[in-house]
Amino acid sequence: MGRPPLSENRTMSILNKAKAGGYAVPGMCCYNIESIIATVKAAEAAKSPAMVLLFPWAIQYAGDSLVKAAADAAHSASVPVSLHLDHAQTPELVRRAADIPDGFDSIMCDMSHYEKEENLKLTAELVQYCHERGIAAEAEPGRIEGGEDGVAETADLEGLLTTPEEAEEFVNTGIDMLAPAFGNVHGEYGPRGIQLEYDRLQAINDRVGERVRLVLHGADPFDEEIFRKCMAGGVTKVNINKGMNNHYARVQDEMKGKPLTSVIEAGTKAMQVAIEQYMHWLGSAGKA
Repeated sequence: MGRPPLSENRTMSILNKAKAGGYAVPGMCCYNIESIIATVKAAEAAKSPAMVLLFPWAIQYAGDSLVKAAADAAHSASVPVSLHLDHAQTPELVRRAADIPDGFDSIMCDMSHYEKEENLKLTAELVQYCHERGIAAEAEPGRIEGGEDGVAETADLEGLLTTPEEAEEFVNTGIDMLAPAFGNVHGEYGPRGIQLEYDRLQAINDRVGERVRLVLHGADPFDEEIFRKCMAGGVTKVNINKGMNNHYARVQDEMKGKPLTSVIEAGTKAMQVAIEQYMHWLGSAGKA
């Protein structure tokens, strides 16, 4: 199945409907075929749109193979499911990923570890490269603190919160999705706990929310109440990592020594159950 033109982009179709419908869509951070299948099965069971997210690690580890498998699973689902590359942190990797035939529907061009002017310049160039191939683009202004498995370590970089003015600058690069930093953190929140600046998120939404879809990173420990507040501030895509993958690890521990196929199936089912819970919290269940 070929990639549709940018005007019919799968990711943006999913997120634009979420924006119009007042709900958000889970973007599930997948590391293996089990998590990919769990995402698709959850979407079909809950009648929800969804996004499969891969990290650059997937390409470094398996070349095009996991990308192609994920694309096949997502694009053959009975409900809308798109494939996204999260945190592509070099121009070379963005281009490499964009050139995989019939692969990614969207790519996060994460140049946030560069100084702002270089970030903006590279982002604009990479957005154009993606758009020419029918691929939607996401970027991160400011710096969302912390580190995440499968992404180059950035925890030592100072966390910088996004301003509405910075959001405007990034929208002018042509991006389709914006991941603002408003107190959200990749990985662990630590002793400080969760301290989100909802007024900042709302100000960003007021400034650019009609032109780009807002994305929430660092959402693993959040509950339904926090999700609702973020959605009220314009968020339509929520990235989930440990909230799914920890269930797979738990099943592997509990079923150690059991036949491998039964462990794989049980782990996949545990992830599916967790994903469906997020779909209900985000209001995407029943929207496909």
